[in-house]
Amino acid sequence: MAKKDKQVLPPSGAGLVRYFEDETKGPKLSPEQVVIMTVVLAVFCISLRFTTP
Repeated sequence: MAKKDKQVLPPSGAGLVRYFEDETKGPKLSPEQVVIMTVVLAVFCISLRFTTP
């Protein structure tokens, strides 16, 4: 027979992932900086396309 004094764990959130606010290594970029760098890279690639023979 099974023991009656088993400890029951609380529900784990139905499989949802928990994220913590831990500090990670690496550069901290704002969304504006990412957009600006993307535009600069796109302009650079387009300029290379039209300047090479």
